[in-house]
Amino acid sequence: MKRETTQSVTVVGGGLAGSEAALQLADRGVEVLLYEMRPQHSSPAHTSDRFAELVCSNSFKSDNLSTAAGLLKKELEILGSKLLGLARQNAVDAGDALAVDRDGFSASVTALLETHPRIEIRREEFVWNKHPASDDLIIAAGPLASDALADSLEPLLGDHLAFFDAIAPIISAESIDYEKAFFGSRYGKGTGKDYLNCPLDRDQYTHFHRELCDGERTIAHSFETGELFSACQPIEEIARRGVDALRYGALKPVGIADPHTGEAAYAIVQLRAEGKHKTAYNLVGFQTNLTWPEQRRIISLIPGLENAEILRYGVMHRNTYLDAPRLCNPDFSLKSDPRIRFAGQITGTEGYGEAIASGLYVALNTFESLQKGPSFVLPTTTVTGSLFAYATDPMTSPYRPMHVNFGIIDPLPQRIRSKRERYEAYATRSLRDLEDYVSQR
Repeated sequence: MKRETTQSVTVVGGGLAGSEAALQLADRGVEVLLYEMRPQHSSPAHTSDRFAELVCSNSFKSDNLSTAAGLLKKELEILGSKLLGLARQNAVDAGDALAVDRDGFSASVTALLETHPRIEIRREEFVWNKHPASDDLIIAAGPLASDALADSLEPLLGDHLAFFDAIAPIISAESIDYEKAFFGSRYGKGTGKDYLNCPLDRDQYTHFHRELCDGERTIAHSFETGELFSACQPIEEIARRGVDALRYGALKPVGIADPHTGEAAYAIVQLRAEGKHKTAYNLVGFQTNLTWPEQRRIISLIPGLENAEILRYGVMHRNTYLDAPRLCNPDFSLKSDPRIRFAGQITGTEGYGEAIASGLYVALNTFESLQKGPSFVLPTTTVTGSLFAYATDPMTSPYRPMHVNFGIIDPLPQRIRSKRERYEAYATRSLRDLEDYVSQR
């Protein structure tokens, strides 16, 4: 898998997918021209000009092999992911999840890209119709692709879909009332201080829920039901599904006892540290479309956050993704022009780990194409392979953004009733099949 070439590839976008793709190709001897429009042009969600900036949560989700997210990370390790290694180097305490110091992580990725002898970085906006037709191209512009790029691709792609995404607020650690909030992870996982918990009793929760449902929003309700991706639904939209919707979701109180009472609270708001120094915390599951004044008011209703200083407000932004099952081959090359490949969330594969996997996968296929070798198509018994097969299968209709999950992986030959044992069997089979496939390559 580590043969080298002296050919060149253009990569568009310096997010997780584009950064991984550039590093994979450059390490194989490919000359890479990497376009990143920041800082000349920014997006509604980015705050810096660094590569692989995490604009939503700082968590890469569970590291447990019995989860799809945990299995994805193990598959990335087998495939030799560059960014996953940097994420582990910048990890912060988060129970059995992999969360990172977001500034340290993006700084590490940026340093690696900027010092690589085979990567030329061009800080400008890319438009497809000005690109030389002879060059291989990876478009990893992410769901926040610029209008200029999207407009230039319109004649090439025809229909493309859009949804809206929301990110959670971040608050100052110094502004939290630690006499009301307490540290602890569900079921005692991790160090015991990975999450900060703000407990609510029934009356507090009922009041908070009512105010959340009635809060003034930035974007009108007309688009929400059809265009919001479920994993990034604003918390106020989830709350409108029913009074207990949050208590069975982001605010579920199970697995944690309030040390002040010795009992489980009626609901719990969890906060996760943003960096190793724990000077800032994000509100877990609090993606929001509320106006900034409403965010200040409603967050202050949470016990322990009455005087919360908001360092970054939650915002909502438009995400663009392709109808990949109609437009792309299994290697994410464009059916109408196979020299062009797409990677990352612009393909509708949603999630940080998934973006890294997509960049790696497309880089390997681009390299094989340059070498006139066979396509690198992962087994559908792996979570990575099953996600990419789902995203490029013409039978997938209607197409909506998707995370890795065990619902789209090839079924096991035998029925296993226990969910834990079934997921463990998925992991065992996946790692065996992936290692076999890689060794054959």
